[in-house]
Amino acid sequence: MSRTPAGSPHDPRGAERFNEERATYVVQGSSKPDIEAGTRAIRDTVKTLKPVPGVYRMLDSRGDVLYVGKARALKNRVANYCQVANLSGRLQRMVAQTRAMEIVTTNSEAEALLLEAQLIKRFRPPYNVLLRDDKSFPFILLRAEHDFPRIMKHRGARKAKGDYYGPFASAGSVNTTINALQKLFLLRSCTDSFFSRRDRPCLLYQIKRCSAPCVGRIDKAGYAELVQEARDFLTGKSGAVQAKIETQMAAAAEALDFESAAMLRDRLRAATFIQGSQAINAGGVGDADVFALAAKGGQIGVQAFFIRGGQNWGHRAFFPSHIQDVSDEEVLARVLAQFYEEVPPPRTILVDRDLPDRALLEEAFAVIAERKVEISVPQRGERRRLMEQAARNATEALDRRLAESGTQARVMRELTEFLELPEVPARIEVYDNSHIQGTKAVGAMVVAGPEGFLKGQYRKFNIRSAQTNDDFAMMREVMTRRFSRALEEDPERERGIWPDLVLIDGGKGQMSSVRDTLEELGIEDVPLIAIAKGPHHGREGREVFHFPDGREKMLPVNSPVLFYLQRLRDEVHRFAIGAHRAKRSRAISASPLDEIPGIGPARKRALLLHFGTAGKVRAASLVDLQRAPGVSAGVAQAVYDFYHPGG
Repeated sequence: MSRTPAGSPHDPRGAERFNEERATYVVQGSSKPDIEAGTRAIRDTVKTLKPVPGVYRMLDSRGDVLYVGKARALKNRVANYCQVANLSGRLQRMVAQTRAMEIVTTNSEAEALLLEAQLIKRFRPPYNVLLRDDKSFPFILLRAEHDFPRIMKHRGARKAKGDYYGPFASAGSVNTTINALQKLFLLRSCTDSFFSRRDRPCLLYQIKRCSAPCVGRIDKAGYAELVQEARDFLTGKSGAVQAKIETQMAAAAEALDFESAAMLRDRLRAATFIQGSQAINAGGVGDADVFALAAKGGQIGVQAFFIRGGQNWGHRAFFPSHIQDVSDEEVLARVLAQFYEEVPPPRTILVDRDLPDRALLEEAFAVIAERKVEISVPQRGERRRLMEQAARNATEALDRRLAESGTQARVMRELTEFLELPEVPARIEVYDNSHIQGTKAVGAMVVAGPEGFLKGQYRKFNIRSAQTNDDFAMMREVMTRRFSRALEEDPERERGIWPDLVLIDGGKGQMSSVRDTLEELGIEDVPLIAIAKGPHHGREGREVFHFPDGREKMLPVNSPVLFYLQRLRDEVHRFAIGAHRAKRSRAISASPLDEIPGIGPARKRALLLHFGTAGKVRAASLVDLQRAPGVSAGVAQAVYDFYHPGG
């Protein structure tokens, strides 16, 4: 069943759980930047609280969220922060920055836990354990709004009607599974519009990956049987499905229907492929997620296996941040709470250690899943062997992470020295433009930090002022918009949105353009570097790095710093081209009818289906417009008046 975050506007039970508009209030404290001011603000809040369940937010002097916590009794929990001597160093620093608190009351502690996870995801507070994950998990979706359901990959909110199977660990694993399922069950993957336009089978039918229901090669009952077999297979009844196919293949061979027997043989091979691709033996486990934690060198890695119907649907390693002074058990509990804020929990969650508030987590997850959810530590049998395998993977993933971190640290130190930066950059912004002879121009910004690319902070700019093929003017517009906004939103540079290094894809001209633009804005202390391809392009080429003072530098072709900077340049190039292609695609699909006020997609479609082209709509008489199906007299008059303003 699809689910929205607890309390969101789309949650039908949100009003029953809590009402943030009604239950939220803020108690302001002193703005003096010290621990006594923070304690005083917390005491002022405690005076207004009751011993009821809820969620509290610590706010700094700017109103930014420092920490989100949940409580069974708000008054008692928040009062603990006034006992400064009993707090860890991390929490003492948090209290010293606190200048206000925001409170939300809930009906139960389980609801408070759900809201806490939702708010942590939204605000990313610096004192909460954070599960950093840039992408949502993919699912397989069997759509239910058609006589011949479609099988497809799905990400994001589960709003469409149908059966969802997942999560899968990666897009690659779900794509591989869908391809095999198409061979096994011959289900269509095309869109409904493509399906409705077919008058002969497409290529997928020819390569035996679709049963061609679009042209009647299979009837509704036969297709429904394939859909049910797919559901059985995805819910763990793969043995029964394989046995059925084997029986059908034997019967076809006995009847000398060798073509049907060969097709059934290929389907059986696809089933074997799916099961053979399960690198983890999870037979007998059913539906379960497996989590194991490894800690080393001040970092933590959490390995997750996703088991559905006894089949392994992939695994993913997580590396939570802000874990100082937090126990391993508490970190794992926070990871679970944030992970299942977006992913529906299975019936069983296996962990490698006892968790604080285990019963509370089970209660909260049961609210999400609308059925019982059990969290357990396996002690023996297949589940124990699966947990040991997850633990080994967690340790190996963390070792790789630490090794990569050490290498990355050396690369960043060498980069700092080569580019003559004052310190190792914590935020690098890379810029590029993409266009065709000045048309559909798009500027792009990608951001890299110590842990890699920060894709949630990428930005694209629809370039408006430069109407010709002028890269320099385009770059001036992008930099003006980016840094004018930074000056407006964070003039004191306290919020971490200012770059420590700006890398520009271009040469001397782009460097001069950016340098002059920032100087006009009064910004002279942001390090600038332009990267341009050297005299020998290609894999053996050596990039030239242009400095603001006109100097040029190069790196050896085997330099790790060069590889890192090339990777940054290639990423912004990829992002810019993708944004430009998307803009061109939208322009291609645009219609002159879009300019008519009051004409939405449905009415535009009705007009085009009736008349064929926008030109024929323009030439149509008022009477002809009124005859178009789905077009009212008022709409027909509006269209006619738009094209014939003189009457």
